Amino acid sequence: MDTYTTVKNRLLQLLGEKRMSIHKLAMESAVAPSSIKNILYGKSQNPGVVTIKMLCDGFGITLSEFFDTDDFRTLEQEIK
Repeated sequence: MDTYTTVKNRLLQLLGEKRMSIHKLAMESAVAPSSIKNILYGKSQNPGVVTIKMLCDGFGITLSEFFDTDDFRTLEQEIK
């Protein structure tokens, strides 16, 4: 799995776990709904760390918690 897909899947997982809509996450994180949708639907495949941090704030988690999954731990190197 590539990094973009892993980030997208993690966002979808957290939306489900926290029972949040895209709109609710946007309100809590101060990230525009269109930006969140662009990440989730593939238009933006390289979200910045500041955006990820703001989304984490909206979820009420740390960056460490966001990336602390088996999927992130087992990512292959992007550049070969």
